[in-house]
Amino acid sequence: MAKQTVAEQFVDILARAGVERLYGVVGDSLNPVVDAVRRSRAVEWVHVRHEETAAFAAGAEAQLTGRLAACAGSCGPGNLHLINGLYDAHRSMAPVLALASHIPSSEIGTTYFQETHPDRLFQECSHYSELVSNAAQMPRVLQTAIQHAVGQGGVSVIALPGDIAAHQAPQRTEEHALVTRRPAIRPGDAEIDELARLVDRAQRVTLFCGSGTAGAHDEVMALAQKIKSPVGHALRGKEWIQYDNPFDVGMSGLLGYGAAYEAMHECDLLILLGTDFPYNAFLPDDVTLVQVDVRPEHLGRRSKLDLAVWGDAGETLRCLIPKVREKEDRKFLDRMLKKHSDALEGVVKAYTRKVDRHVPIHPEYVASVLDELADDDAVFTVDTGMCNVWAARYLTPNGRRRVIGSFSHGSMANALPQAIGAQFLDRRRQVVSMSGDGGFSMLMGDFLTLVQYDLPVKVVLFNNSSLGMVELEMMVEGLPAYGTTNHNPDFAAIAQAAGAYGVRVEKPKDLPKALKDAFRHKGPALVDVVTDPHALSIPPKVTGEQIGGFALSMGRTVLDGGVGKMVQLARSNLRNVPRP
Repeated sequence: MAKQTVAEQFVDILARAGVERLYGVVGDSLNPVVDAVRRSRAVEWVHVRHEETAAFAAGAEAQLTGRLAACAGSCGPGNLHLINGLYDAHRSMAPVLALASHIPSSEIGTTYFQETHPDRLFQECSHYSELVSNAAQMPRVLQTAIQHAVGQGGVSVIALPGDIAAHQAPQRTEEHALVTRRPAIRPGDAEIDELARLVDRAQRVTLFCGSGTAGAHDEVMALAQKIKSPVGHALRGKEWIQYDNPFDVGMSGLLGYGAAYEAMHECDLLILLGTDFPYNAFLPDDVTLVQVDVRPEHLGRRSKLDLAVWGDAGETLRCLIPKVREKEDRKFLDRMLKKHSDALEGVVKAYTRKVDRHVPIHPEYVASVLDELADDDAVFTVDTGMCNVWAARYLTPNGRRRVIGSFSHGSMANALPQAIGAQFLDRRRQVVSMSGDGGFSMLMGDFLTLVQYDLPVKVVLFNNSSLGMVELEMMVEGLPAYGTTNHNPDFAAIAQAAGAYGVRVEKPKDLPKALKDAFRHKGPALVDVVTDPHALSIPPKVTGEQIGGFALSMGRTVLDGGVGKMVQLARSNLRNVPRP
């Protein structure tokens, strides 16, 4: 039987765990592994221009598939660049294996050139971070890392010195069974029975859903129908819950809209389903509160709970629904649906006048047209900042579209790198990067990765020449905007110079054609849309007390702007409300 190097063993184990790509930037300490990938038929090396992009791309791939994805960085500065994308993946519960190659093993601890201690540096953004100190150790350490990443949902890091990677392995990899999928977690009978008792006793129940309700849409709707409950969602729950939802009352949080806030505060039982919603200022403190989460460490860390339920949202609801009594009174639900519709109608009226003729272009108009023209199964990657606002308000979920962003970590520059990972998964599926000019320019070098691999990602650039969300934060704190202005080039010309399709749009009438042409283009494309930097303002009814509390004022009064097709859904749901 032919001998293997440790690097070859490493790549073989990744392949058996289902990894198809290793995103990274080559470097001397990584050379043995990169060469092993070159000779592998199962794993592809994806050469990006910045290691942060590698980590974001792997995280996006893992979020879209639920399977292990991988990235790599060379020793010292190389793997340090991974850390921001790894934080994002870890907080998004995306199973990612990061290879942090290391200086020669004999030099560790001597302040050698480029020396860091990656096994320590990555501890906070991983479930497992370990140094491989000899060849025989590697297979078991890598297997342990994979089990942590997949089993717990998040990041594992292997620090592997380049000299050890080049060593001959003492034996071929043992064919250990590897965990490649997380199992469903069912709560105990006692918790299910107590939850059923609380639901039966309550007169007004609200369900508030996060990303943990992925795959549980039918169960959420069935419970809401049975107990006549309004259903709100956090930003990461939008794509899983809002579509085909006659109980929808919108979103709570910094970008919230509709009646979700009221439904959460006017109920007497609030059930948090699969959400680690971080903004406790939006959570009530005078209602009975239940949280259902697959991670027990999330339970109760935002608010005092009356019942903590450890389990998958879908599995929990499948157990709960047969045990609860059907409620007949839908007054609370109907009142919240009416509040939701009224709230959206008022906001829409404020921002629909002449929006298709306004110059500079309203970003709301861009998002609305994008939503209309994009494919029904498109993957949207969304930059942090104002793009989050437009995605939350205008992208219409349908159960097939996906929306990926740095929604838990809140990093700039995530959209383009995540689009790379999404497009490598399926070149035939439409992938749209909703990029802000600040985020795009931060990692703009990896637009060249799109060109190098001819990835047909469509970058829609919301170019307002400012850090818009930061300006807004300064404004509500009573501070003058400072350091937020970007002096931007013609990004479309840069795209063309790089060998991609690029078009600049300055008038609303030119936007639909520009987007259609970009979507029809077979390769990478960039649509540079010059948008109004003043499009977002605080509505006049914000009180002085609310200005002092940014989160509360944003959530309760709604950032001024439209809400796209959500008003149509609200109108449709309102037809179900009985008329006196």
